Amino acid sequence: MKRLRKAVYAILRGSERYLKTDMVYLAKGGFWLSLGQIISSASALILAIAFANLLPKETYGTYKYILSVVSILGITTLPGITTYLNQAIARGYEGSLMPSLRTRIRFGLVGGGASFLLGAYYYYAGNTDLAISFLIAGFFIPVMDTLSIYHSYLQSKKLFKRSIEYFVASQIVAVGALMATIFLTKNLHAIILAYFISWTTMRLLFFMVAVKKFPPNDNKDAMVMSYGKHLSAVGIIGTIALYFDSLIMFHEFGAVELAIYSLAFAPINQIRGLYKNIPALALPKLAARTFDEIGAILSRRLLMLLAIGALIAIPYALLAPYLFGILFPRYPEAILFSQLLAGVLVLVLPATLLSAAINSKISVVPKPWLYWSIVPNAILILSLFALVPTYGIAGAIASRFIFIIVSFAVSYAQWRLLAKKFKNKGV
Repeated sequence: MKRLRKAVYAILRGSERYLKTDMVYLAKGGFWLSLGQIISSASALILAIAFANLLPKETYGTYKYILSVVSILGITTLPGITTYLNQAIARGYEGSLMPSLRTRIRFGLVGGGASFLLGAYYYYAGNTDLAISFLIAGFFIPVMDTLSIYHSYLQSKKLFKRSIEYFVASQIVAVGALMATIFLTKNLHAIILAYFISWTTMRLLFFMVAVKKFPPNDNKDAMVMSYGKHLSAVGIIGTIALYFDSLIMFHEFGAVELAIYSLAFAPINQIRGLYKNIPALALPKLAARTFDEIGAILSRRLLMLLAIGALIAIPYALLAPYLFGILFPRYPEAILFSQLLAGVLVLVLPATLLSAAINSKISVVPKPWLYWSIVPNAILILSLFALVPTYGIAGAIASRFIFIIVSFAVSYAQWRLLAKKFKNKGV
């Protein structure tokens, strides 16, 4: 075993000459992150199969609509604080963890209140299903996603194994609770309750465990709140854009059409989930490098990831009819849409790395530049408004392609300008 370990170590170190990457770090951290994401994707796929085969399309579509609205209301928890906090912790400023958590919960109360008001609106409109669902959601919006800050905390400290252990345990419990609920009842409110209670409980538990086992130091970054609020403001349109397709699909065509669209996207989202490891692995390393050092390897990495994305997208598009026939036999109309969406996978990988590179230097990015991301998100919302009412799901897919191309172009332009601004400055 020792010989094998030494041989693998030698191969990884030898490959660094050509790949210009710390392959040992990538293998160690990447193993745990990949394992966690594989388990997460498998759990989500099992859940999607259960929803698709055990629930009426109307119920599934309504469930997806509720979660989309709740995700938009979650903007009020200032998720941008965690984005900035990640690189602050990677630089040793762990003392900002608890103030960040308290601030996010306090602002999240606004989202909870908005959910109550939305529930009241639907009650007076005569839709008790949505009214009760948003009333339930209002109690959890301030805390559910906010408590997942422990995950970012551990990953920024490079404690990938522990982070994934906690995440996988949470995933298993949450998916298990939802599966049990679906088997026992088709009641929408019971499903919504199972979702929020299971995730909130597990995140609270592991947040307390993480802070107790790995207490943060007292070093604080004074810029966390300021930059975090700016990033959250920037993210408002981005979050709305991310879920706007579900909202407009639900209101234009109803819950059944949204269920079809969601199932077409489901396998794509699980594959995209495997890409989530890139920022977590890259950010601690990139934060320690200068713009010049990152620029020397970035173009090669982007081309490599573009090729990998194509190698993933093409086989999926070819296999989609067989996969849907086995896993989602009640949704044959979603097959073609899912094949078209496979093209998104080609650009997502390089776009994810580019975003990680910019976020690793977020502390020196001029605040007005943070608002650049509004451009592609605004274009996405406008294209959804223009295309979905006329072309339905096909219009939503076309809008997604427009968005990812514009988003990549804007991010690349921003990186080039930043690299030029800080050239030879050791930043």
